[in-house]
Parts: sequence; C-alpha cells; structure tokens
Amino acid sequence: MADACCVTYRTGVAPRTGLSARIELKVTDADTSEAFRSGTVPVLATPRLLALCEEASCRAIDDELPDSCTSVAKRLQFDHLVPVGVGETVWAEATLDRIEGRRLVFTLSVTESAGLVAAGKLIRVIVDRDSFLANVR
Repeated sequence: MADACCVTYRTGVAPRTGLSARIELKVTDADTSEAFRSGTVPVLATPRLLALCEEASCRAIDDELPDSCTSVAKRLQFDHLVPVGVGETVWAEATLDRIEGRRLVFTLSVTESAGLVAAGKLIRVIVDRDSFLANVR
C-alpha cells in the first residue's frame, strides 16, 4: 500500500494549513552547546533548538495523517539570533503554512520572554512508513 498516503492525502482531507503546535523548554545543562558538542559555551545549542522545532512540527500534524504514513524533514532554513542561558525558558512554535503535494511547509519561531530567539522554515514530506523504512541503508 505504498500509495495509501498519497491517495488519502490527495483527497484534501488532511492535513490542512493553519495547524500549529507550541512546545516549552526550560533550558538545562543537557541542552547546551557544550553538551551537544556543537560549541564551547554553556548556552542553548542550535541543534537542540532545531530538534525542538521539529518536535513542534510533528505535533502540529499529530493524528492528521493515515496510520501508514509519517512525515520526514527534508529541508531546513534556520536563523539562531540570540543566545539563551541555562535556567531560561523558550517556546518553539511550528505552523503549517503551505501544502505542496506531499510537501508540508512550516514557519518556525522560538521565543523567550525578551523576544525572538530563532526563526525559520521547515519542509517535511509525507511518506509511506513501510516504503520509507525499506529504503534505509
């Protein structure tokens, strides 16, 4: 049933633009550049921000795809604007802005109490779970 996702998706039933999710994170030592080995400063790591945004995009479309389908990240454009220290709280939000065939285009933003921390775009692609896993190397 490799076409199940595409057939269901092309019906226009789901997903739909406007879906969004927001995730909160209180920054700990485990979230820092030092912990992720992506830098040598004790601030929120860019890879952690990216993972948080991906999580928000997945949550935004939870229960919107057929059980046989999932979505995978294909392209990410991301600007990390300001450092955030341990103990601070950030909120990552992903909003589904456009649907282009199997491609889902999300707008991403990460904020803290003082304002914008990061922003970007994420493209996820709807795939048949079994077909995708069959191609894993």
